Amino acid sequence: MPRGSSPKRERQYEHIKESAEQRGEGTERAKEIAARTVNKERARAGESKTASKSSTQDMSSSKRGGQRSHSGSQGPTYDQLYAEARRRNLHGRSSMDKSQLKRALGEK
Repeated sequence: MPRGSSPKRERQYEHIKESAEQRGEGTERAKEIAARTVNKERARAGESKTASKSSTQDMSSSKRGGQRSHSGSQGPTYDQLYAEARRRNLHGRSSMDKSQLKRALGEK
């Protein structure tokens, strides 16, 4: 955790890390998941000096509740699909709409 973190964020980090480990994630992966989640919440709450667009404009981690890992009510958003396409270096992603991105990424 970053220096100066609040006790609330420390508890949140530990809780998320323990939950990830119980789900079978390795210790390092659990730490990464917890740190990313807490950092996003800190950015959304204005507790960090810098914040990415996805941290401040995307839905909160607590609200999302795993929607990126399954279809949810409407599945991932266009921005989420585009970010995944960029991560995979998918050619032609900038001209694709949401349904095309889903198909190209192998989503349902």
